[in-house]
Amino acid sequence: MSVRNPPTAGTAIDLTEDMRMRIQRRTRLLGPAYRLFYTEPLHIVRGRGVWLYDATGRAYLDVYNNVAAVGHCHPEVVAAMGRQAGTLNTHTRYLDDTILDYAERLLSTFPQPLGHVMFTCTGSEANDLALRIAKHRTGASGFIVTSFAYHGGTDAVAALSPSLGAGVLAGPHVRTVEPPNSYRTSGDVGGKFAAAVRGAAADLSNHGYRPAALIVDTVFSSDGIYMHPLGSLRPAVEAIRDVGGLFIADEVQAGFGRTGERFWGFQRHEVVPDLVSLGKPMGNGHPVAGLVMRPEIVVEFGAASRYFNTFGGNPVSAAVALKVLEIMERDQLQEHATRVGARLMSGLHALADRHKWIGDVRGAGLFIGVELVTERARKVPASAASAAVVNGLRKRGVLIGVCAQAANVLKVRPPLVFDDNNADLFLNALDDTLTSLPNAQ
Repeated sequence: MSVRNPPTAGTAIDLTEDMRMRIQRRTRLLGPAYRLFYTEPLHIVRGRGVWLYDATGRAYLDVYNNVAAVGHCHPEVVAAMGRQAGTLNTHTRYLDDTILDYAERLLSTFPQPLGHVMFTCTGSEANDLALRIAKHRTGASGFIVTSFAYHGGTDAVAALSPSLGAGVLAGPHVRTVEPPNSYRTSGDVGGKFAAAVRGAAADLSNHGYRPAALIVDTVFSSDGIYMHPLGSLRPAVEAIRDVGGLFIADEVQAGFGRTGERFWGFQRHEVVPDLVSLGKPMGNGHPVAGLVMRPEIVVEFGAASRYFNTFGGNPVSAAVALKVLEIMERDQLQEHATRVGARLMSGLHALADRHKWIGDVRGAGLFIGVELVTERARKVPASAASAAVVNGLRKRGVLIGVCAQAANVLKVRPPLVFDDNNADLFLNALDDTLTSLPNAQ
């Protein structure tokens, strides 16, 4: 599998001598923990819009990258970054209007009573801060996450990220529950998810760890992308609050209009979280993230603990994030995601009629999961075929990834500026790739 098992310098694949030397150098300097995408890695040197370009000048359609939400190297974002960097860049212990302008604009996209925002550099830091605040607010230390979640790379949130692998230990204060899997669960999906949360909360308490919070990525993107039925998250939120815990909505992947239907993923389920973590697309590639919260949640924490982040909320980051949000609103990218996403969904369902590898197509806006199976009746994950599709698309100039524990769900998550022509190019490449699979069904 390309994403899980990257090549080493000695891997027996058709690499140029230049590529082999580059991989050797990377391994020597960066060590073994980093991973590369694709069986035949890419050397990307330039990006613009929905396109990435390798060292030979070949263009690749990016159908995976939600970080560059308004397009790679958007000229207005780059200009805003340069202007502010040439004027002032410092920290939040001085008064500065840029961070306030952005905070005001950002908070206007949230429902009441979410009214404060604290800034970090990464989504991992935002989730780490959310955990600190949740523990301080509740006096508890237990956390509930989904079974293949990813919430970041700090020591605290890595323990809440089962997708990082067996080498990252969860610890006794963490319980996992199966996500609301609408493909494999019949009946009341939301009710069953809530029952699992109640069971996990009870087990934590029985072992001396009262539950501080339930934290979920609101589209369950690492678990396999589960967005329906609408409202199915609400019973679980009620369940955690019934036992005194908080609800943390991880919007690092789901937010900023990506689902089209609503600006934030939690809004699709008609809930208002206690804490909301943001990241990735917030700066269109610039490292800026944040944590939005109900003001009463942070009162005691703020009184007892000073919060300072040297780079979080600096004027350059604020200027970049403000420009990204302005572009999203001006260019109506949420509405654009709805329209182009509908075209993609229609095309993917048409492909499912022709290719029995496709067991399910699900999602909203420009966040879609295509689950590949070897047998539709039994819904057996087609992990090997998924790896072949990812690498086959790469050879055809289309970049995509996978998610879910079996790595069998194609993760369709392009920049929000992805248009009709891009969608058709992707659909045609996917059709061709599925047709070329060995023993195609």
